[in-house]
Amino acid sequence: MNAEALDIAFWITAGVIVLLLCLSAFFSGSETALTAASKSKLKAQADRGSRGAGVAMKVTDDSERMIGALLLGNNVVNILSASLATALLTRAFGQSGVALATLVMTVLVLIFGEVLPKTIAITYPEAVATRVAPIVRVLIAVFSPLVTLVRLLVRGLIRLFGIRENPDGRMLALREEIVGAIALGHSEGAFEKEGRDRLLGALDLAERTVDEIMRHRRQIEMIDADQTPERILDQVLNSPHTRLPVFRGSDDDILGVVHAKDLLREVDRLVRGHEGSVASISDLDILKVAMKPYFIPDTTTLDEQMREFLKRRTHFALVVDEYGALQGLITLEDILEEIVGEIRDEYDLHESVRSLKPEPDGSWLVEGSATIRDLNRAMEWSLPDDEANTIAGLVIHEAQVIPLAGQAFSFHGFRFEIVERRENRITKLKLRPI
Repeated sequence: MNAEALDIAFWITAGVIVLLLCLSAFFSGSETALTAASKSKLKAQADRGSRGAGVAMKVTDDSERMIGALLLGNNVVNILSASLATALLTRAFGQSGVALATLVMTVLVLIFGEVLPKTIAITYPEAVATRVAPIVRVLIAVFSPLVTLVRLLVRGLIRLFGIRENPDGRMLALREEIVGAIALGHSEGAFEKEGRDRLLGALDLAERTVDEIMRHRRQIEMIDADQTPERILDQVLNSPHTRLPVFRGSDDDILGVVHAKDLLREVDRLVRGHEGSVASISDLDILKVAMKPYFIPDTTTLDEQMREFLKRRTHFALVVDEYGALQGLITLEDILEEIVGEIRDEYDLHESVRSLKPEPDGSWLVEGSATIRDLNRAMEWSLPDDEANTIAGLVIHEAQVIPLAGQAFSFHGFRFEIVERRENRITKLKLRPI
């Protein structure tokens, strides 16, 4: 080592290199903290009056510009520090200083410029982000012209490879991040199964449509307006439902929806009103007390329909297809059940998941009208529900035929055996994981 090289210039250069390493640590840590910081936590801190959190949110709004400025600064200081170290050690050790500078700077940059600051930043992302954000905002403004030029160049190169930007990708990524966090929390014990299902159910309301959860028209109990008042009263009293559609002639011709309480008021008026008597029940006009039917298209999302129910102060809607044909009905309770699970009262006749029963051979007996979503939630299965809403629909879709009783199929990791078929409907089947 040349002793003359250890002059004041040597130590000044060494000090500059140390300063550049500190700047490298700042750029690396800032990038990690700002990209890893939770937007929800920053928003909560900003609402509580944290100026740093508010600045951090503004800085991360344009993540491409932020990362561009930080990478530009990081590369400049790393290259400059390596160049200075090479010149410094070459002066002190001759030609061997090049190799020595490469080794020393690699170790220093790796430890103090990358690993250490990024470890701290990833451990305390929000705390670091709120502190560095004001400085980063200034750097973005300073480097803005050069960063803009780099962005244009990068986007041009991306287009050459046929890649196009997805404006909705950020929102979709945010939703997937939330879903992933909930699933991870459940797997690590932070959420019980019921809590996970409620959170995921609430997130899915905007993605699912009413035709996925509606009660099919085959399952709808209706009142024929041409029946005698006595038979209508018997049907309403024996029904577990408080609202029943009223039709005349054909069940496609829905004239109204009668509420049991409105019918009771009308009966009370006829029996106990002025000049009323029990015989006056024969004068009951069901259409007089029926409410105007509320029709909705089968493509309406659950989130939108729930808002409409609350806005209209009603709980009951009839679902029609694009041709106006009745497809089914949906209630506010059906939508709420997608979040909180099965809601049962003393008049409900069905068990949750439509009589899902275990069999001695390890299989499960289930009704064909059971929805795939309910089965997945109840049994922790992952059957696909993209092409069909019910388990019977899934079998028909995969088999490409309406199978006969006794036939069995294997797909999606399960064995499906048809137990009972009525007309063109699969009413009961057995499922067994393979």
